[in-house]
Amino acid sequence: MEQDDKRPAGSGWNAMMQYAFLRVFANDGRLDREELAMLERLALADGAVDERERRTLSTILARAEATATPDMLASIAEFRQRYAIP
Repeated sequence: MEQDDKRPAGSGWNAMMQYAFLRVFANDGRLDREELAMLERLALADGAVDERERRTLSTILARAEATATPDMLASIAEFRQRYAIP
């Protein structure tokens, strides 16, 4: 089967977006460490974080930062730095 040009082979961006909005934001609206770890696993499922995944994570994390605790803000900042997420 051919890949859609807009979706990199193996990219987990769509799974991350679905997870974030079904699990994180529909649940309590806050990102916790377990949920951040799951987003990381989804992003790294193919061994690397691609540009589409970075853009998706940037959107998710920006929304999560609005309600994050100081500890989670630090975790999010570290996550952003580790994977070069704007």
